[in-house]
Amino acid sequence: MKLTQAHITKYKSIEDSTPVGIDANVTVLVGVNEAGKSAFLESLYKAGSVLDDEEYNEVFDYPRKDWLTYKRRADKKASSVVAVLSYEFEDEITAIEAELGKDVLSSNIYKVTHHIDNSSTVVVPAKEDGFVKRLVAGAAISEGVRSKIASATAIHEILETLEAETLTGDDETFFTELSTKYKTSNDTWNDSRLGNYIYRHYILNNVPKFLYFSDYNILPGKINIPRLRDAKANGTTDQGLRTALGLLEMANITTEELENPDSYEEIKAELEAVSLDISNKVFKYWKQNSQLQVEFDVKTDPNEEAPFNSGANLYIRVKNLEHGVSVPFDQRSKGFVWFFSFIVWFNSVQNRIGTDKELVLLLDEPGLSLHGLAQADFLHYIDDLSKEHQILYTTHSPFMIDSEKLHQVRTVEDVKGKGTVVSGSLSSTDKRTLFPLQAGLGYSLAQNLFIGAKNVLVEGPADLIFWKYFSALLEQDGRTSLDENIVIVPTGGLDKIATFVSLLAGNELEMAVVHDYEGSNDQRLESLIRDKIIKDKQVTNYAQFRDPTNLKPSDVEDMLSEDLYLNIFNAAYAKQLNGTTIATKDLAKGDRMTQRIEQYLKSKKISLRPTGGYNHYLVASHLAANPLPRKSIDADTLDRFENMFKAINSLLT
Repeated sequence: MKLTQAHITKYKSIEDSTPVGIDANVTVLVGVNEAGKSAFLESLYKAGSVLDDEEYNEVFDYPRKDWLTYKRRADKKASSVVAVLSYEFEDEITAIEAELGKDVLSSNIYKVTHHIDNSSTVVVPAKEDGFVKRLVAGAAISEGVRSKIASATAIHEILETLEAETLTGDDETFFTELSTKYKTSNDTWNDSRLGNYIYRHYILNNVPKFLYFSDYNILPGKINIPRLRDAKANGTTDQGLRTALGLLEMANITTEELENPDSYEEIKAELEAVSLDISNKVFKYWKQNSQLQVEFDVKTDPNEEAPFNSGANLYIRVKNLEHGVSVPFDQRSKGFVWFFSFIVWFNSVQNRIGTDKELVLLLDEPGLSLHGLAQADFLHYIDDLSKEHQILYTTHSPFMIDSEKLHQVRTVEDVKGKGTVVSGSLSSTDKRTLFPLQAGLGYSLAQNLFIGAKNVLVEGPADLIFWKYFSALLEQDGRTSLDENIVIVPTGGLDKIATFVSLLAGNELEMAVVHDYEGSNDQRLESLIRDKIIKDKQVTNYAQFRDPTNLKPSDVEDMLSEDLYLNIFNAAYAKQLNGTTIATKDLAKGDRMTQRIEQYLKSKKISLRPTGGYNHYLVASHLAANPLPRKSIDADTLDRFENMFKAINSLLT
């Protein structure tokens, strides 16, 4: 059974959330601080806490500004509605129809209304009319009784009619079995005994419960056992201690056993087993540092500060296997502490209620202290959890939003005069609300449009155009072109290539660099190679493909033969050159075609742009827009590009 809709009213800052569609897997609540995201989750949790540890409180939960008015009328009118929750039947339908008939349900949605006094009413979409007609037709009863109840459309009508009759034999048996099987309850059913029966037998134990987790559930790094024992006996509300108790439940260890020095080795073994189990689950998703190990120990220390100086303490430490150093658990990064605590809390609850129970997980700002990439790791964990449990979580981090699943996002806004409103529409007028979505979408575009799993970094857009053009020509000829999975990333110049390398190196992306060569290796790239941020073989330049035996200063333009490039240049600037055609013999000697052309323009006082020289990109874009006849492309040019593509393909595939 899945939660499909939640409508919250009159709860803290929420006047009327409006009906909120709940995704079958994951629902993301996005909004600024104090918008009401946490209140929405809390209202759901109190409607059906899996631990039965929370319920509505009129004084604290009813909107304070309306409290006096509500208090005066509370004894005269029905209790205020807090949550109307709709659930969709799944496997239950098959079982219901198998027993009661195919048309026994009018829809596949069951609704329950929760009131602030913690009462509830249910609506089961039972169709009694057809069911009753089949029931009467197939019953083993006398024809006289059958005729008296033939017009009945509900079970209670049959029972009310037969109560006035003197029944014997099969008729009495029919009445007794009917009144026993389809009995009433204290809930409001509008006399629907069929709905009551369906609820008790097919719904009550299948409605998923809610589990709420926030920063208050963080596992402490040091726990005093006597204090923990007293907290358990008194039904503690301290969420950290409750998480610690959950840890002990998972290990099947009592506080009394922890205080018994004779059971130390057995206790130690149990705790280590739990530590390994939880650690394996954590490090399946925690990719930031796999060289960590969580350790448990139990000992007394009279030199500790109170209350840890009295009785045994449970110490939790995190050891860095690479450095051989351990620190108290709560002194480790907050992100790791949060992640580990959540796994402990979730698994302990599952252990308590039975792992086959469906849950709706309510996560308040999960992974707030996690690094952006660690948040992405946590999203993978959420995706896996959502295969068995529905998840609702709040966030204002762009890294906690999957841009490919924006249908899961609900915006939460505190609207003036209305209070908290939750909407599935992403057309909010509040820029602050939309910011995480816009940032997440922008990050995704950067990752997918401009950056792929395999990247070759070049200096500018002219490189991109020449690469694409000659790769297509080679592919047409059946020769080696650039692999289609490799993304060409123009960086905006050699100085920015080093920055791109540094940014992308930590993202598990494959990359290569092909840059202009000025006669010596670039020191910024050499520094990255020395620091092992990028490997030497991943950095190449055009001189290596222009003439590998005689490296000389080279740009992408020098991959083309001189005559071919000048042909494109003359066509691109035909109007500005006003009839002048530049030939190879007109240019001064030199290694780089672009510099030789610029020298010629300067000597002839030809101005193609205010800043001098010419626009290299314009020449490349002219070629893309006006492809040359195939016969005008010389073999040497194609050979140079093919050799470059072979090298890059080999490096990245």
